[in-house]
Amino acid sequence: MRLKKALGQHLLVAKDVLSKIAQLIDPKEDEVLLEIGPGTGNLTKEVLKYPFKEIHLLELDPQMVNFLMENLKDPRIRIHNEDARYFDFCSLSPDLKVFGNLPYNVASLIVERTIFQHRCVREAVYMLQKEVGEKLKKGPSWLSTFVRTFYHVDYLMSLPARFFRPPPKVQSALLRFTRKENPPQMDLENYKAFLTKLYSSKRKALKSKLPEELLISLNIDPMLRVEALKLEEVLLLYNTWQK
Repeated sequence: MRLKKALGQHLLVAKDVLSKIAQLIDPKEDEVLLEIGPGTGNLTKEVLKYPFKEIHLLELDPQMVNFLMENLKDPRIRIHNEDARYFDFCSLSPDLKVFGNLPYNVASLIVERTIFQHRCVREAVYMLQKEVGEKLKKGPSWLSTFVRTFYHVDYLMSLPARFFRPPPKVQSALLRFTRKENPPQMDLENYKAFLTKLYSSKRKALKSKLPEELLISLNIDPMLRVEALKLEEVLLLYNTWQK
């Protein structure tokens, strides 16, 4: 099958690695799964070896959709020809386990979408560019803070380019997001806007982005850069700034 460069298609083909990832996803008997970008179904086939309630395959490429429909025969499968950046995950189930090999060119947007859908995404296991994965785990970036506000992030493994066809020019990483037990309730659009402003121009001191009197009142040095802030301090700033 001819892959489309514009869609960032790199298929994971290493059999042992596929089996290991399915093991890490660890589907359970009553779970509803969502796979983003199944491609030709290499990982799907490994996951189908486990017991679970049903699996939804979200694939943008119509050619891949036809291939999946012709080659995957399992009554638990539901296929959707949709774009994960805009899809309503919560329309599938109020309690989802999501996984996928995310296209490099839109991986950050799909991660962002996951956060906006966090009320129904209990866990996500994503393959993405290693550099992006490391930033999500450690920060500092607005997206890393956005993710870590709602999820615990675990770096599971690195994936060399040779595991994929065609081999990408960068290494990949496998990350797990596990939703926190009591994630904060907030307006996500407002919080995103706050974070993008806070993390813009990272070399500038905090006092250039937020009122100095606010920072002083919270015992935060106005001369600090955003990278010095802990997650708890970011949330404190946001919640105080919102009042």
